[in-house]
Amino acid sequence: MRDSMAQQEWLPIGSVVKVRNFNKPVMIYGRKQRQEASGKVFDYVAVPYPEGNISEDFNMFFNISMIAEVYFKGFETEEELNLRNSLSEEENH
Repeated sequence: MRDSMAQQEWLPIGSVVKVRNFNKPVMIYGRKQRQEASGKVFDYVAVPYPEGNISEDFNMFFNISMIAEVYFKGFETEEELNLRNSLSEEENH
């Protein structure tokens, strides 16, 4: 699955994406995450795919606008959809 991110919707945990200016796919494992080094809050934190978690040094923090392509959309349940709705509501306030 290779979707355009024109809609800029929140993606579920486990989604694999292409981030602009980064050659390797990454797998999202967290949303609305604070990067320790900078103190900034980013939309997503991800790890290299297919390697997964190597160490904190390999975590990638990025915002929705940096997603160039969605290769795989993660598992979706009603609980996931409710959480995404909450995240969207927070963004609109």
